[in-house]
Amino acid sequence: MNKRADDTKATEGPDRGDAGAGQLKQNPHALREHREKNLEVAIGRQVRELRKRQRMTGADLAGKTGLSVGMLSKIENGVISPSLNTISALANALGVPIVQLFAGYEEVRGCMHVKAGQGAEIEREGTRAGHQYNLLGHIGSNNSGVVVEPYLLTLTDESDRFPTFQHEGIEMLYILDGRVNYRHGDKLYLLEPGDSLLFDADAPHGPEEIVELPLRYLSIITYPQAS
Repeated sequence: MNKRADDTKATEGPDRGDAGAGQLKQNPHALREHREKNLEVAIGRQVRELRKRQRMTGADLAGKTGLSVGMLSKIENGVISPSLNTISALANALGVPIVQLFAGYEEVRGCMHVKAGQGAEIEREGTRAGHQYNLLGHIGSNNSGVVVEPYLLTLTDESDRFPTFQHEGIEMLYILDGRVNYRHGDKLYLLEPGDSLLFDADAPHGPEEIVELPLRYLSIITYPQAS
């Protein structure tokens, strides 16, 4: 068996068992139902749907909320923006939490496109070791509760060979050029172009031995948003 196969065998085993396909619960090809980008229309559609589901007429709901039938019709058709007091009254009359009236609204979802060579070079902990960090994108506060930081790292013959990092979150590496023995905890992994490494970043980790330069790899770090 060749050395590459030996290295692969040595680093597999219990580490691979945690990533069994049977444990993956999210379908990457699934689509959510269509959501409305206009808030007034989204609220109106939800009110109408809930009213009809409960077999209530417009007059029935209007009577329970103190609204006129004409005003209720305008709300259901997304013509006007109801006040918070009106939304609360509608939710109470329909017997649902207020947030359910917003269920059909599609919030703006962040997306950032960075052209080749235009990633912002930034200062980060590893910069002092001669590692060049290019941030490939950033999305601020979002409903996922997760922050994602994608970096392109470049190590040259001027880079420190033995830095160790430790921080919160999950990190994934994907090697583009070069070869490196990368440490995670008490294990070393030989990473070559096309290889990836996914790990808990709270353990000490870093490029312990650069085997072939220049070394270029993607580092994608995820961690919870600050509350």
